[in-house]
Amino acid sequence: MVKIGKFNRLKISRLTDFGAYLDAGNGVEILIPAKYLTEVPAEGQELDVFVYTDSEDRLIASTEHPLVEVGQFAFLQVVDVHPRVGAFLDWGITAKDLLCPFNEQRTRMVKGGLYCVYAYLDDATKRIVCSSKIEKYLGNVYPEYRPHQIVEALVVRRTEIGYMAIVNNLHAGMIYVDELITHPEIGQKVTAYVKKVREDGKIDLTLKDTNGRRAHGLADAIIDYLKTHGGSSTLTDKSSPEEIAAKFGCSKKDFKKAVGLLYKERKIDLQPGRMVLTGK
Repeated sequence: MVKIGKFNRLKISRLTDFGAYLDAGNGVEILIPAKYLTEVPAEGQELDVFVYTDSEDRLIASTEHPLVEVGQFAFLQVVDVHPRVGAFLDWGITAKDLLCPFNEQRTRMVKGGLYCVYAYLDDATKRIVCSSKIEKYLGNVYPEYRPHQIVEALVVRRTEIGYMAIVNNLHAGMIYVDELITHPEIGQKVTAYVKKVREDGKIDLTLKDTNGRRAHGLADAIIDYLKTHGGSSTLTDKSSPEEIAAKFGCSKKDFKKAVGLLYKERKIDLQPGRMVLTGK
């Protein structure tokens, strides 16, 4: 069955002068306009298409990639506000903007504003709409994450203690400011690591790899740095946190772990005030 608001792999059932019809099953056909057919189509050919409804509630297929799919969160910009309907946001689909009804707005939206929204399929109308009342769409399934597990986090807003983030389009998480060297931007998607799942279902996150992967990546960066600086450097594990952060964008603690790893593997030699590449 075709999934509205998501990508589907559908087969061309017949061709027309204005595009092609795709077989959606159960006798349903979906039009893909000719402008989205980048090559000469053939009956039976399979296409990966995004399916949505047009202004007349007809199913339409497109090869455009929207900024958000049903079941996802994203920051979108308001392009127009209708006084009786709501706000319309640019979601990357040229032919139709995404509606956020007034009753789904956390604060009244204004033209040009950028808002974090959740896209969903309205049960009554079968139209794709969105909501900026994002909290009610978070934490509706129990978070089953392991410590150190890698997740995708969308940074939503700054708080007194850190940055509220949306984890894997499902749960609320927090990145604590006292652990940060560089700060993420609002709307940025970052790779994060699970520290723990709290009793309230919210997730404590860190941008540091607490399971050693970051140390190995940083070790590779140190080797590359030494190779491009004549095989040695006066930057060592005794250097100041500021010097280390300026060169590698990491904490002194992470830098010392990476240096220790390289020394243990005999890839570097530590001399007074100097770190030297061994060539092994």
